[in-house]
Amino acid sequence: MIREIPPRSGTAFVLGKGEILRVIDPEGGQVSDLIACRQGDPCEMLSNGRTFDYEETIRLTAGNRLWSNRSHPLLEIIEDSVGTHDFLLTPCSEATFRHFYADKPVHRGCFGNLAAALAPFGVEPDAIPVAFNIFMNVPVDAQGRIRVEKPGTVAGDHIRLRALDDLVIGLTACSAYDSCGGSFKPIHYAIEDRIP
Repeated sequence: MIREIPPRSGTAFVLGKGEILRVIDPEGGQVSDLIACRQGDPCEMLSNGRTFDYEETIRLTAGNRLWSNRSHPLLEIIEDSVGTHDFLLTPCSEATFRHFYADKPVHRGCFGNLAAALAPFGVEPDAIPVAFNIFMNVPVDAQGRIRVEKPGTVAGDHIRLRALDDLVIGLTACSAYDSCGGSFKPIHYAIEDRIP
């Protein structure tokens, strides 16, 4: 069953070991922030630093795993129709909007949406790490400078991730203007049957 995350909102849910999370961009041009922690132990959280170290790349796609701060693999990317995601930038927040979008209304952003969705699972706001920003387009130039550009996704693009442990997942439809090319759209997701 496909579920919808409305524009500029988020959700959280349990993903059992072996289950597949499919995240879909139904209209194209939308980013989704993903957070994962081990169910029952919210202090073990997705880590971009461990992931870059163990996977030896910042360009994560099918065949790569996403690792925890305790050096355990949490998710494996098993299918990826896009191949462009970001794991450098923190979830957008009220502070992000004040810093980058002074002429626009302040929004609680993905950080606020994740904090609200993950609170029932015992995840404190200060524990929320850098998100795996699905479909986000953040080029890095030869001098190490970054830019945020519109996602290159088209309607129906997706990524599938297999849970390597029992996890709590936080997932958003991103709220930042630059990340989504100035427009805000929904994100769809589905939980598929377990595989070994």
